[in-house]
Amino acid sequence: MEWVAEYTMFLAKAFTFVVVVFLIVALVASIKARNKREEGTLTVVRLNDQLLRMTEKLEHSVLSKPVLKSLIKSRKAKAKAREKSTETGKRVFVLNFDGDIKASALDHLRHEVTAVLELATDKDEIVVKLESGGGMVHAYGLAASQLVRIREAGVPLTVCIDKVAASGGYMMACIGTRILAAPFAILGSIGVVAQMPNFNRLLKKHDVDYEMLTAGEYKRTLTLFGENTEKGREKFQEDLENIHRLFKSFVGQYRPQLDVAAVATGEIWFGNEAVEMALADEITTSDQYISRMVHEADVFEVHYVLRKRLQDKLSAGVSVTIDRLLLTWISRFHNQRFW
Repeated sequence: MEWVAEYTMFLAKAFTFVVVVFLIVALVASIKARNKREEGTLTVVRLNDQLLRMTEKLEHSVLSKPVLKSLIKSRKAKAKAREKSTETGKRVFVLNFDGDIKASALDHLRHEVTAVLELATDKDEIVVKLESGGGMVHAYGLAASQLVRIREAGVPLTVCIDKVAASGGYMMACIGTRILAAPFAILGSIGVVAQMPNFNRLLKKHDVDYEMLTAGEYKRTLTLFGENTEKGREKFQEDLENIHRLFKSFVGQYRPQLDVAAVATGEIWFGNEAVEMALADEITTSDQYISRMVHEADVFEVHYVLRKRLQDKLSAGVSVTIDRLLLTWISRFHNQRFW
């Protein structure tokens, strides 16, 4: 049985060697991937074709053969006539923005806007399906700037809100030539909020000194661990008021029909109320509007997709799991509402 032990030891050494080689190769590949600028892929789906495929499937199940045959013949004749036509009809480009607190979807939106503006004219239309409860000021400021590019290019911009466009989300929505909202979509929250805990008393209780050195009177106003002063609080509040003033000015610039003073209170309004307050122009869902456009124009849904690395996928999965667990815990043990 001595040969079995020797063979087992050989296999163990061989396995160890393979694992080491694999780790080295993976490390080298990871370093190259970091140094290499990642490029995404632009995918374009013609929604007219997508709807036609679904319609044809339903027709084959429901209609009689003579009726179906006549319908197919008529449809082919219209398609042939359209192919022979030299006129370019209206085109609608559909973009999606599903915003989180960091406006992460900005990475896709900026490329999609750049690509579409290379082709779109003032005869076309860009539809943005927007969902966001807001987030970081600087991130949503840049995201809003992407939609400003569309307005400045003279291309009609329609913003569809099915669920929520609040705070930074509404900052983006207000740029639209038209704002369409579902009946119970949430709009507004034109305000600024900031909050943080302070552990200074806890540190003092345990005889822990905390020192922070700054150059500039207001380099730091409120801190997590230092002893906050009334002067620091006043400056922090002043900064918030300034951001709010800029927010109101921005909304008023792109939506002059809106009484900014009446709605810039941090409150939210549902779809029908939002139309009454001029926060939105029409009550309809994105599905209704796009289905209508499919019968009037060539409609293309545009996505810019970045290939995610394995570590990014794993970290994103862990983050989503933690968020769901926290939300479940809070909703179970605390009777609170979430917007």
